[in-house]
Amino acid sequence: MLLSLVLLAVIAMGYLAQATGLCMFKGVNEWRQGNKEHLIAILLSGVLVWVSTLFAYLTDIPFHFRIYELNTWFLLGGFLFGLGTAFNKGCGISTLTKLTKGDIKMLATITGWLVGWTIFAYWAPERGLIEAPLLKISHYLLFSTISVGLVIWVSFGDNKRKQLWFSMLSIGLLSGFIYLYQPKWSPNALLSNLSKAFLDNQLHQWPSLEQYLFFIALLIGMFLGAWNRKKFLFIASSFRYWILHLLAGILMGIGASIALGGNSVQLLLAIPTLSPAGFISVGGILVGIWSGIQIQKYLNNQPNDKI
Repeated sequence: MLLSLVLLAVIAMGYLAQATGLCMFKGVNEWRQGNKEHLIAILLSGVLVWVSTLFAYLTDIPFHFRIYELNTWFLLGGFLFGLGTAFNKGCGISTLTKLTKGDIKMLATITGWLVGWTIFAYWAPERGLIEAPLLKISHYLLFSTISVGLVIWVSFGDNKRKQLWFSMLSIGLLSGFIYLYQPKWSPNALLSNLSKAFLDNQLHQWPSLEQYLFFIALLIGMFLGAWNRKKFLFIASSFRYWILHLLAGILMGIGASIALGGNSVQLLLAIPTLSPAGFISVGGILVGIWSGIQIQKYLNNQPNDKI
């Protein structure tokens, strides 16, 4: 019964992600065009995660997420993930939303993720990670205050603002409770487990059935969101674009491996738990996306014989 409820929550989360455009690439693009609110909403999408962490604290449910001190590896990982995101024209969540809208070249990106995770699992550099303590009272006071302030401010806004912000906040709230039930529910965790099992299935276990069910539920929610908004359209692409998205996916996979998670993990878990590593990872992602956009802009402006 509980599993069914959590799967419904994952479906709802996928639907909201499809409807709102939870994508840092889109947020950076809109920022460049003068609309700063969308990116700010994305960066604050996890502020209601404190509700689930408080629930876990009061009910003695283990909260397994670990936070880490600042480390240049997280900055590098975020930058590589952001760079891949720019060339993919979509981050982790939006890759899946595009796939469920009919953009099948996103399968190349997902394959690239798996390759990237596998490369990192084989490489396995020593990063010298240092765990940081999970803040309690100050954490709850900070995010509960931000949450109340946001709800009041958004409530006096127009319908477009309400739809954007309440959808983003709902995604964060749902993700927190989903994590309490299954800490390895995210697509990143699924691909990480797969890559490690591919390399050494004696040492590492294959993903559990629940992880596959959560991944399928997320795709179902995203597909329903695309279908309801009449945005499902099958998009074919040339071999060149498949290679480009494969390489972009590899960058994203390696970057997410180094930073211990892609944008969804950083926004919906690391930032809401005040992880120093999460903040520097998100900073790296933003710089990587911005750099990737500028690189593509430069290449597109070059004469064909100079490319």
